[in-house]
Amino acid sequence: MVLRDKPLIVVVDDNPRNIQVLANLLAENNYEPAVFLDGQDALDFIIRERPDLILLDIMMPEMDGYEVCRILKKRSDTKGIPIIFITAKTETNDIVKGFEVGAVDYVTKPFNNLELLARVKTHVEMKILQGLLPICAKCKKIRDEEGIWEQIEIYLQKNSDALFSHSLCPQCSDELYGHESWYESLNVGKNNEG
Repeated sequence: MVLRDKPLIVVVDDNPRNIQVLANLLAENNYEPAVFLDGQDALDFIIRERPDLILLDIMMPEMDGYEVCRILKKRSDTKGIPIIFITAKTETNDIVKGFEVGAVDYVTKPFNNLELLARVKTHVEMKILQGLLPICAKCKKIRDEEGIWEQIEIYLQKNSDALFSHSLCPQCSDELYGHESWYESLNVGKNNEG
């Protein structure tokens, strides 16, 4: 998770006037807006910067908002970023499709500024809370989204691109092998080297 002074909100809309209104509203309310007029430029930025939330129009040329959302939700590194559709499409089928492709919320234009800000605040806070990992104080297992406790290595392999190698820290080595004569001779040698 990237630590920022202000939550980074990506706004994607092919209408410059909508971009200006949303960017000003966000900036005035202590968010850092990043604006894009098309889906591909937004995707490149989102994958690189991992914003805290995305406000996404549906009707855009070349790549619509549904496709942008689908792409982001398929990637392990961006699937957790909340997406709110902001669109003039008000039909029930459009709204349902928005949720089916992975949006967390759907706001129709024209929107109410206070309502939109409340939704943004809620989803940014929920993302922060979802970033907290419950770890067992004794065995250090992590509880995943389904409530299953698993070793930290397994959890991280499933949820990141991290690679692991295993070793023993000095304290664990001492606990496991401290009583062995061969280990004591190794430690004596290491202590004499310094």
